[in-house]
Amino acid sequence: MPHHLEVGSRLVVASHNPGKAWEIQQLIAPYGLEAISAATLKLAEPEETETTFAGNARLKAVAAARASGMPALADDSGLQVEVLSGAPGIYSARWAGPRKDFSVAMQRVADEVSMRGGWERAGPRANFISVLCLAWPDGDNEVFEGKVFGHLVWPPRGGNGFGYDPMFRPDDAEQTFGEMQPEDKYAVSHRTRAFAAFKAKCLAGLSRRKTQPSRDEALAGLQAAAANLSTQSELAVFVAKLAADAAAHPDADESVAPMLRRIVAWLNSNELDGETSWRLVAKALLEATKRS
Repeated sequence: MPHHLEVGSRLVVASHNPGKAWEIQQLIAPYGLEAISAATLKLAEPEETETTFAGNARLKAVAAARASGMPALADDSGLQVEVLSGAPGIYSARWAGPRKDFSVAMQRVADEVSMRGGWERAGPRANFISVLCLAWPDGDNEVFEGKVFGHLVWPPRGGNGFGYDPMFRPDDAEQTFGEMQPEDKYAVSHRTRAFAAFKAKCLAGLSRRKTQPSRDEALAGLQAAAANLSTQSELAVFVAKLAADAAAHPDADESVAPMLRRIVAWLNSNELDGETSWRLVAKALLEATKRS
């Protein structure tokens, strides 16, 4: 009997990356699907031993589906730089080191490009790739691929998104993924394109509904952002979102939003030590603005 998804189906997002899990959650929620992350279920992360994006996506999805007894959706994605012969490729996350600090990864990309003389005026050609795999507990699976092409910029620009977003400018756009508002990035992103292929095959019978993010979902987005911060500009955008959230909820202490806006102004007007742990600061601010 063929597998199929229906409204109310629960999907495991086979990722321990909060930003990636949150982004996939935003894609599937309008179709009445409920997502739960592998981290929430405390599933082990399998070692990514495959040599392709499709292979690693399949490995993660099948492992999560078998361990949870539920269908699982995994993503393997990365940055491919033409002058670097496709690197960092499947090692995109590993270039960020054990602390997943993408300011380190972006600097490494810039250094590698410089050594090859690749910083021409337009910036080196690059693309993001995303491969989604939907797997079932019996091992059945299918993969869906999406790519977006563009150029790299240096230094990085913008505090939105995560990963290599601040140094990637898609074709026919003036802004980097890090400068774009989330809805503008999602309209053209590699993950959205892979999801479009997934939707055509697996969600054809489900109608898309307009949904307003709940308070819990909004906080989950902030928590995902806090876990993926790498730069001062990203911290400034994060604090601005905290200020907007505080101002939008009348139960908040009225002094919180103005305080956070002053912090944004300070961040945007000062050169701070790049060794500061921006993620730790963001998480502390998030905790400080929680309401009992």
